[in-house]
Amino acid sequence: MNDSKTLRVRVMQGETIAFGPGKADLLEAIGRTGSISGAAREMEMSYRRAWLLVEEMNRCFASPLVTTATGGSRGGGAAVTALGQEVLTRYRRMQKKAAASIAADLRHLHMLMNATQPDDGDA
Repeated sequence: MNDSKTLRVRVMQGETIAFGPGKADLLEAIGRTGSISGAAREMEMSYRRAWLLVEEMNRCFASPLVTTATGGSRGGGAAVTALGQEVLTRYRRMQKKAAASIAADLRHLHMLMNATQPDDGDA
């Protein structure tokens, strides 16, 4: 059983997750590696899954968050655009603000989730 108790901030566009924690991590990995395939390997994700997530992000915003280049002696690559960096920066700021604003309540809920329930024998 997974003992993780977290809050996930997601930015929705209709039923589509335009941006969330996984897409933020993918964008950071693309920035580090300079490619979608490198980011996918780093995240232990299939290239196809990473590519689909990039396409979904790019569709949800006014202009692309990631651009790609094909061919060449090095085989192309990918880059996070200025808009992509802005979205990532604002999203990480939103995560920090959300976490700070709910910290006390979340601690209390964790305590309630971890509390041992007394056995009253009536079951």
